Amino acid sequence: MSQPTPAIVAQGAVRRLPRLALLLLCLAYILPGLLGREPWRNADMATFGYMVEMARGATSWLDPQLLGLRPEADGLLPYWIGAWFLQWGPAWTSPVLLARLPFALMLALTLAATWYAVYNLASHPRAQPVAFAFGGEANPTDYARAIGDGGLLALIACLGLAQLSHEVTTHLAQLCFAALTFYAASAIGHRVRLPMLGLVFGLGGLVLSAAPSLAVLFGAGAALLHFLAAEPGPGGRHRALRAAGLLALATLLAAALASALDLWRWRILLPQDAGSKDWRSMARLLLWFTWPAWPLVLWTLWRWRRQIVTAPVNLHLALPMWFVAVTIAATLTTKPADRALLLSLPALATLAAFALPTLRRSVAALIDWFTLLFFTGCGVVIWVIWFAMQTGVPRQAAANVFKQAPDFQATFDLATFVIAVSASLVWAWLVQWRVGRHQTVIWKSLVLPAGGAALCWLLLMTLWMPLLDFVRSYRLVADRVAAQVGSSSCLQVKDLDRDQIAALQFHGGFRLTPMAPDAACTWLIADPQLLAQRGNQADPARWQFHARIQRASGKGDEFHLFRNITP
Repeated sequence: MSQPTPAIVAQGAVRRLPRLALLLLCLAYILPGLLGREPWRNADMATFGYMVEMARGATSWLDPQLLGLRPEADGLLPYWIGAWFLQWGPAWTSPVLLARLPFALMLALTLAATWYAVYNLASHPRAQPVAFAFGGEANPTDYARAIGDGGLLALIACLGLAQLSHEVTTHLAQLCFAALTFYAASAIGHRVRLPMLGLVFGLGGLVLSAAPSLAVLFGAGAALLHFLAAEPGPGGRHRALRAAGLLALATLLAAALASALDLWRWRILLPQDAGSKDWRSMARLLLWFTWPAWPLVLWTLWRWRRQIVTAPVNLHLALPMWFVAVTIAATLTTKPADRALLLSLPALATLAAFALPTLRRSVAALIDWFTLLFFTGCGVVIWVIWFAMQTGVPRQAAANVFKQAPDFQATFDLATFVIAVSASLVWAWLVQWRVGRHQTVIWKSLVLPAGGAALCWLLLMTLWMPLLDFVRSYRLVADRVAAQVGSSSCLQVKDLDRDQIAALQFHGGFRLTPMAPDAACTWLIADPQLLAQRGNQADPARWQFHARIQRASGKGDEFHLFRNITP
């Protein structure tokens, strides 16, 4: 038999978080970065480039290419989704916004799926708080709703979610499908239709987004855990066997789909291949990427330790632990590590939520004060540097900005300023509300972390957006190339990455072609670092160095422009 639950919660502690406030918080987190932003370099720009080429019919939908380069990720579903929106969207709408819309919906779906997953797990009888001798304990539905609110707040608060969840990449699609799978595995013991729909889209989406191994591991592990969680009695066994059978069937279908489409790939870094991995960097990634969820997760594991290894299995602990274990293993054995770690956040937020009904007052106060100082400090820094960009005061802050981006010219936008001021005032009100001694609800300790994360992301995407776009997008590079060769010129390309090719095509409108002796283009653009690494150099008898093109910061992504001097 399992030990009594460590959760002791009165009815007054499970008041629901106002739905309007929760909705506004989610919108304040999702919308910044969706509007008024250029595609940023690396995966964001490269994925968008493939979508544009597919939408205009310049490459195959089954084998998309950019100048002969295939996508780094094998799963094509995210590229199809973005290309469909580009084709179906109105012509007057920005293609960047059209491609970004479905991924914003995926982020919203991730947040919703996480809330419902936590709610269903908290509704399990073994997750409920201790019953009081004379009544007054939390109502099961109200308790599950309060834990769900805490799980959603914990997810929004995770620092690693912010940038990666606002990019147009296959990794955000994987996060969405993993969250749907997690919801389905959490709810399938209570109902069938919606969880099965979640399994179809979740497992199928993971398979078609280059993560078939994760799909099979998630599904198979969840099926086994439901089988081991069967409660005594015919009804409990029937529900557990039905859930395990449905999960197993969906997993087999996902594996069959991956085999039929030949999507299985070996991506594991064997020990001899991973000798150069910096394990200290990996540890730092785990610490900051999952903050502030991981301290609460450790607290959950400690306070619920007697319920972890029991028979029957406690699903509200075992299921998120399995999802976290699978994604942590993928993080340690695949690259890029941060993209793999992204998929662990819904399950980590779930475990963090179950720390809330067991938190001591001193631990909750420590979380509050650290969060208050950290996010208030971050907000002040963002405002100070924005003020320095506008006025030159403080002088040192302005000098640091313009040293990194010497050609940047700050502009004042009234709308973004009003939004940033409003968000800062809401943060001040939130801090005032939280420091009040009358707050007893169990989700109160995650209000400041979630609100602070949303505040800082919103401030960055408003006050700092011109600077970030200037430094992280390729528009300036394309403009500088166009100033040398003309916007409609043909360029031969040598040793450029996918995002660089996509940026020159989209921002510059250039006609690009791989470097070839019989190509008619007068100009050649190349990455000197890749030229040196691969031992390739432009033939000096044919190509004369013309100009060096650098990004805004003058660091990295330097291009060399050559002119054809042969008759």
